[in-house]
Amino acid sequence: MASVQLSVLGSKARESRFWNQASETMPRAKLDALHLHRLRALVQYAYDSSPFYRGKFDTAGLKPADIRSLEDFRRKVPLTDKSEFIHLQKEQPPYGPTLALPQEFITHHSETSGTTGIPLGIPFSMLDTVRYGESWVYGYWGLGIRPGDSFYFAFGWGNFAGFWSAYWGARRLGCRVISGGGLDTKGHIEAILRLKPTVLISTPTFALRMASVAADMGVDLAKSSIRFTYHAGEPGPTALPAMRNQIERAWGAKAGELLGIAELSAFAPGCPNGDGVHVDEMSVYSWQIDPATGKEIAEGEIGENILTSYANSAQPLLNYRTHDLVRRRSTCSCGRTWAKFEGSVLGRTDFMVTVRGTNVYQTAVENLLAEVPGVSMHYELVFTREGDNDVMTVRFEPEKTIAGDRALWEEAARDAAERIHKALHVRLEVKPVEPGSLPRYELKTKRIVDQRPKEFRRTLDR
Repeated sequence: MASVQLSVLGSKARESRFWNQASETMPRAKLDALHLHRLRALVQYAYDSSPFYRGKFDTAGLKPADIRSLEDFRRKVPLTDKSEFIHLQKEQPPYGPTLALPQEFITHHSETSGTTGIPLGIPFSMLDTVRYGESWVYGYWGLGIRPGDSFYFAFGWGNFAGFWSAYWGARRLGCRVISGGGLDTKGHIEAILRLKPTVLISTPTFALRMASVAADMGVDLAKSSIRFTYHAGEPGPTALPAMRNQIERAWGAKAGELLGIAELSAFAPGCPNGDGVHVDEMSVYSWQIDPATGKEIAEGEIGENILTSYANSAQPLLNYRTHDLVRRRSTCSCGRTWAKFEGSVLGRTDFMVTVRGTNVYQTAVENLLAEVPGVSMHYELVFTREGDNDVMTVRFEPEKTIAGDRALWEEAARDAAERIHKALHVRLEVKPVEPGSLPRYELKTKRIVDQRPKEFRRTLDR
């Protein structure tokens, strides 16, 4: 195990760029052979252990022995969707026929933090928690975090799976864990100053909110003990470079990010280069489709990410539609051979709008907003429908530096609108709103306000 190697190799292992060099730099041919071996075993396991998959495979006329290649897996194994699992769990709580282990082997229950109002229950075996935690360590290590660092978790511990798995990762790495529990923002800041952790775990927008509150308290967090911040739950440092710069300036620390899906895995640690995320190919198998046609797409095209997790023995997820739009590349200068997503998630199939024939992606708009002087990180993208067209309106709060001058608000709005038009070749309405009027969140910040009629919303939102 990698942690055992650390104690044997000492400083040499600590200086390595890789948590597990053999797996992170494995040649593609060996990676694909390993995927095929694991996928064939997983299909057999799902068929034998899960009534849900047995019925789904039988309906498709699929037998586990039919999977002889990766193409067979992509082409023959039916796609699955979160909505199926939610429906079955609602009919037969808590997990329905998707459960693949006896109840007595379930050691942890979590739920998704989606905005539909219907969370998905996620059962974990003890082995699942260990494997899920391992997924985080690749990202921690790549950022520079090592055993001996101490983690401060700035959120309340509920059923949300994402940061539970971050905790499992901190334990896997051998670090000290400090829980912020139910403290308010000021309480988190005071706890950090008193307990002196070296790593902050939070959503990226909450890290910025803490910095803002600290400034009001007369506290310079750049002089605190925090040397690293690590984030998940919403687009952050790798998807939004301007946000990374703001976090790093405010905290005087290196900022990292991980892309995960609660029911699947923490499957994509940030690239050490800071310009995207890598697929943890020890935890998942990933491929992409055109969400409109369902056909597989070529590398470099934008498509919906389809995932199969190796880390979910309790509730297997095979060919699972994530509804995340990504652009995949096969090479990276950082040395990892794992597939890479440029800019992390570019948008979602349900939150991509076509404005006058132009596809507009959430992260593209967010990156442009971050470049506009006077526009704060508190904003919303409002989707409506006019005639046959989707409409996106941007609402933003002005920064404190211009909060008292409405003329500067309007100037910032015009600047943002022009930058968006120049870069994306589409005109969006940009409106300033009163400072402090938009909601604040400790977990996922809800950037999207979808006011379109239901028939124009493409899928369940996560």
